[in-house]
Amino acid sequence: MRAASGRGSRTLRSTRSSRACDRGPVPKGKTHHWVRPELVAEVEYKELTEQGLARHPSFNRFRSDKAASECRVDETAADAAAAAVEEPIPVAVVEERTVPFTNLDKVFWPAEGYTKGDLIEYHRQVAERMLPYLQDRPLVMTRYPDGIEGKSFFQKDAPPYAPDWFRRVTLWSEGSERELSYFVAEDLESLLYVINLGTIPLHIWSSRIETLALPDWCILDLDPKEAPFENVVDIARQLHEICEEISLPSFAKTSGSSGIHVLVPLGRQLTYDQSRTLAQLLARVVVAKLPLTATLTRSPDRRDGKVYIDFVQNGHGRLLAAPFTVRPLAGATVSAPLQWREVNKRLRIADHTIASVPRRMRRLGEDPLRPVLDLEPDLLGALDRLTRWFD
Repeated sequence: MRAASGRGSRTLRSTRSSRACDRGPVPKGKTHHWVRPELVAEVEYKELTEQGLARHPSFNRFRSDKAASECRVDETAADAAAAAVEEPIPVAVVEERTVPFTNLDKVFWPAEGYTKGDLIEYHRQVAERMLPYLQDRPLVMTRYPDGIEGKSFFQKDAPPYAPDWFRRVTLWSEGSERELSYFVAEDLESLLYVINLGTIPLHIWSSRIETLALPDWCILDLDPKEAPFENVVDIARQLHEICEEISLPSFAKTSGSSGIHVLVPLGRQLTYDQSRTLAQLLARVVVAKLPLTATLTRSPDRRDGKVYIDFVQNGHGRLLAAPFTVRPLAGATVSAPLQWREVNKRLRIADHTIASVPRRMRRLGEDPLRPVLDLEPDLLGALDRLTRWFD
């Protein structure tokens, strides 16, 4: 594909006869599979290289309103790209990526003796399970370069020294009030590069880059603060029972900190506002059933020892601790996917750590949370059944 010359948002030509599609330098990567394109896309980029390639490209949308013949290419850049390589583009190109690991012996968890190398090795072991949740999703880091007892900082913007092969996407950040270049970790090398920066934990958006307005899941974050954890378990199970009654799938994971996250798959059928409404309705039903232990009161000082059901997390740009991410807490606890039969009075956050989770996942075989990425439930039917309880 080739963009028109100049900086900013451009329409790309993608036709069978395009020289840029047939010849030119090829970005390499283990997961890149090159085919002959046939669509017209609008892409933002920082600049065109001397070879005519877009630097730091970011996909905006497909353009069904434009024909390929309407797109124009900077001929100087096109000629440079066409002359650079005489052979046709291969279907698949492989490049060995390397991550320059540093300070592997630095202790990150002093009480347990876990090092930065232990943190990297944990992510190497769970990468196959974790990467599906990171695919096509903006990534936000909290970095602890000196371990959990050192200083930390929150980072959305990809650092300028990051390697060119690491995918980035440019998005407007409401909190930062400017465009930021987010990392998108899509393979083992990308994940380990981020972890080598001292990242604990990883947070992700609920929506994918190509459908930013449509989240994959609805979040109900059960936040106990001073409430007993057994109440968190009771509320999670009550949510599960309600969802079953209205034929709505639901899944659970530990937050890795003190609570439980209940996720309802949406199949990208609702907006963020609609997802928040669904979460609020479910939370209201739970509070009506368990008024002594559950609350919708956000302020910790006014909760009276009850578990807060946070539905406000369903918003554009709001973040979720990624499944399998590690927390900067004693024991190196992990946000662990759970089977519903495990959500019982024996459940302990501290049992799921960088030492235990890889063994547990090998024993389970399948990730019990994984279907949340793909299911497309009958949301209209579920909402109809749910709203009848308010009649």
